[in-house]
Amino acid sequence: MAETKIPYKIYLNESEMPDKWYNVRADMKNKPAPLLNPATHEPMKPEELGVVFCDELVAQELDNTNPYIEIPQEIRDFYKMYRPSPLVRAYCLEEKLQTPAKIYYKFEGNNTSGSHKLNSAIAQAYYAKKQGLKGVTTETGAGQWGTALSMACSYLGLDCKVYMVKCSYEQKPFRREVMRTYGASVIPSPSMTTQVGQKILAEHPDTTGSLGCAISEAVEVAVTNEGYRYVLGSVLNQVLLHQSIIGMETKIAMDKYGIKPDIIIGCAGGGSNLGGLISPFMGEKLRGEADYQFIAVEPASCPSFTRGTYAYDFCDTGMICPLAKMYTLGCDFIPSPNHAGGLRYHGMSPVLSQLYDDGLMEARSVIQTDVFEAAEAFARVEGILPAPESSHAIRVAIDEALKCKETGEEKTILFGLTGTGYFDMYAYEKFHNGEMGDYIPTDEELAKYRAALPKVD
Repeated sequence: MAETKIPYKIYLNESEMPDKWYNVRADMKNKPAPLLNPATHEPMKPEELGVVFCDELVAQELDNTNPYIEIPQEIRDFYKMYRPSPLVRAYCLEEKLQTPAKIYYKFEGNNTSGSHKLNSAIAQAYYAKKQGLKGVTTETGAGQWGTALSMACSYLGLDCKVYMVKCSYEQKPFRREVMRTYGASVIPSPSMTTQVGQKILAEHPDTTGSLGCAISEAVEVAVTNEGYRYVLGSVLNQVLLHQSIIGMETKIAMDKYGIKPDIIIGCAGGGSNLGGLISPFMGEKLRGEADYQFIAVEPASCPSFTRGTYAYDFCDTGMICPLAKMYTLGCDFIPSPNHAGGLRYHGMSPVLSQLYDDGLMEARSVIQTDVFEAAEAFARVEGILPAPESSHAIRVAIDEALKCKETGEEKTILFGLTGTGYFDMYAYEKFHNGEMGDYIPTDEELAKYRAALPKVD
């Protein structure tokens, strides 16, 4: 009887919103390996990172001890425009699948950026403004992060320069125009506007670009223009910290109704959404208070976790950024342009990489036609057109629910719905026309990139 009292959508009151971010590193026995100076291979010092990042963000990046960091009131006020976001019980999907599993998803697409990225964009823009900077530079893949950052910068009166992966720039013109509507300049990457872009184009004139290329260009512009700093939408410790608002809201909502998930699933490119969703639950697991099954889902065309190497690597293709120890395919790796989602980064968050290496979570790779099949099935019953990135998590959530159907287990499944897919109709069109392929890199290709990893003692 109690089961019928759980609504389709669980909303928190403003008074129930978290006022602190959760830093999962504080509870990790094995801390993420430090970022290294690419020249000396020594841990990066705060003053070295401060050339690239805002001062307060450097402090958050290096903080391995404080479990909670207060969210400034100005950021909390901005959050209230679109948060708390709903936790949704997928009753219709459960009925369609005829599964005994209970399926929930945390929906992050109810803001103009169409994704969870705004949670960190406003935080990073706020600290840049507080430091008195003129503006920020960044990269974007599918465009969700660039859209979110352009919105945050517009709100705070900062200049915003976005280097957008070339194939996405061409495939997603409307995402590009939203950024321009909010005042950002958007440049297809690699470009002729930077030295590193010119170098990459000279060596690979037909390249479709990658996040690694775009990061190199954005960092170069930031460090060569006074009053600018670089900001990143995923991978970094600070980003997972800001995104913990997702998991904290989810846990508060579930605790409110006495719900405990058995399986928690998130798509994984660089790790921002997955890390944000699982953080407070992972904290419980690390402290021995509860146990959960965590599943990271990545594209088979860019399989950092499932086929990558856990090693130090450059965060960018131009090799000008710090070295990070992460699961990586190699900084020169460029995903197939036929890959439709934004999960195209060559490496994975150092935090998530350490947790994965410690056996605290698992990872699966999925082909994109299966992903879009799941996206379409979800849209038809749940009424939301999901982003391709989120649909990786949907694919595995459906797979797990069907396993429950076979075994009769009544597991509770939670996944992150990072955003909407209304700017991704080019990809949906390719899928519906039967023109979408399932490119998977060969072992020989990956071995070539693996051999080029930097040698770090």
